[in-house]
Amino acid sequence: MYCEANLGAVDGKTANGLVRHSELYEILSVIDSEKAGLDAGVVLDEPPNGIPVCRDLADALACAGTTPDWFIFGMAPASGRLSARDRAVLLEAIDLGMNIVNGLHEFLTDDPEFVAASAARNVKILDVRKPPARDNLRTFSGRIAEVTCARIAVLGTDCSVGKRTTATVLARALNDRGIKAVMIGTGQTGLIQGARYGVALDAVPSQFCAGELEGTIIEAFEAEKPDVIIVEGQGALSHPAYPTSALILRGCCPDGVVLQHAPARAHRADFEHMPMPEPADEIRLIQTFADTKVIGLTINHENMTDADVSAAIARYQDELGIPVTDALTRSPRILVEMVLSAFPRL
Repeated sequence: MYCEANLGAVDGKTANGLVRHSELYEILSVIDSEKAGLDAGVVLDEPPNGIPVCRDLADALACAGTTPDWFIFGMAPASGRLSARDRAVLLEAIDLGMNIVNGLHEFLTDDPEFVAASAARNVKILDVRKPPARDNLRTFSGRIAEVTCARIAVLGTDCSVGKRTTATVLARALNDRGIKAVMIGTGQTGLIQGARYGVALDAVPSQFCAGELEGTIIEAFEAEKPDVIIVEGQGALSHPAYPTSALILRGCCPDGVVLQHAPARAHRADFEHMPMPEPADEIRLIQTFADTKVIGLTINHENMTDADVSAAIARYQDELGIPVTDALTRSPRILVEMVLSAFPRL
């Protein structure tokens, strides 16, 4: 997995997510010359996980002892496009016979150079964000009312704040408790991780986003018969750069929302002039915009000590009157209880 100079950073969120959880791929190594020699788990301030960080592609191949099947582009830059350096590394991987997983808005299957290179080496390119043909896109129908299980959206106060990670931990914890939960991925990382149901909403024309999400949720409900459907959020409803949150609320019509917040983040990621909102303000906005209720707050502990996390949990519980936890540093049981207190029928 390629994440040059970005493992553990905001723009490395695809690699960060796959280091933590992947059902579809076995991650052999991460390429990041600035952190070469470290364990990827340690870079993410977590226990060692045996995934080495390598200097470059040659180093990664030597570490693997073979040519892996897949080369995953693990970054999500704000531009959504490849740099000249990134492009050269991807073409090198193709030349070595590796299939490519690309989560950018720049579709390699539309690029003549990549199409020719992949054909010459008989390898596949997966453009994860590439939407269906426009004639196959769905508009909102109202059939979401037929989905009778609890629907919970995990939203946030910013982008790259941990919504997908919390959604993944919550879905796993509910299933471990015997409550059947299905997660709906709405971004490229969740789909690469192996979400069985999902759509990269930020690549779908806006008039179809609510319908595509609604249709995906209905498919999951009819096929899986779950007790709970967890929908991964994108961006933040209050963030002017990310309208997808509004379309997620419209498409899934959630019965409840879990809000993810980074207390130590001074400003929005990639927007230094925009201060982070307070959770209370985001909650008021969500509950005004949609017929739903925020049932709990989860903490992103970046740049926080364990004592800081405990203090933030106590503070927000007192201020907001809802359960608060950190999905990664606190017991997943607390997440389950958060859901059960909101949906006693479960």
